[in-house]
Amino acid sequence: MRSPDPSPPEAATPKVAFEGACVTIEDRAILLSTTLTLAERRVAIIGANGSGKSTFARLVNGLIAPTAGRVTVDGLDTVADAAKVRRTVGFVFQNPDNQIVFPMVSEDVAFGLKNVGLAKAEIPARIAAELGRFGIAHLAERASHSLSGGEKQMVALCSVLVMRPRLIVFDEPTTLLDLNNRNRLRAAIAALPQSAIVVTHDLDLIGEFDRVLVIEDGRVAADDAPAAAVPWYVGRAS
Repeated sequence: MRSPDPSPPEAATPKVAFEGACVTIEDRAILLSTTLTLAERRVAIIGANGSGKSTFARLVNGLIAPTAGRVTVDGLDTVADAAKVRRTVGFVFQNPDNQIVFPMVSEDVAFGLKNVGLAKAEIPARIAAELGRFGIAHLAERASHSLSGGEKQMVALCSVLVMRPRLIVFDEPTTLLDLNNRNRLRAAIAALPQSAIVVTHDLDLIGEFDRVLVIEDGRVAADDAPAAAVPWYVGRAS
């Protein structure tokens, strides 16, 4: 049986291209026509609530289809080639309860591997390695509902990483966490060999990122390095 392709350290960053992509829901423009390319290892998406950040992020792996235009990942259309795109792009939701669906941690982390046909004998070792990487191997046989918010978020991340995507999209991953778990997740994101696109209000998280997009009223209002984009955004929000 075929295993998911491994993602070596510092794997080449997938190129994400928005080509006139827009999203309209019930005659309301959520994201205006957007044309840009993302090829940096760490990209942040910031902006006010309701600005269109999460919609932008969900376009990257096809969770939302554009109303017009298209989005591609290394040339693969996120609608026409959805299955291939989702093998390349993992997605971590803001609320891990929306992502964790099985009663036991090990079952949840194993789910994706079973779906892609990984040999049954290989699954326990893959799970143990991923949980161990983040120091949560002891949670493998715990009931998912009994975990703390921080533990759930780490399990959700492991469930994505075990599939070895080359790019991971995070939708406000620290919002529901206390300071200790927020710092823990920040460190985990910083250490990832994969590329990452992070939607966040946590400006401390993105200081070392390569690029920051500021979404405002459904459009990319600023696109720059953190040193320029973050102060611009803070000034607009003041």
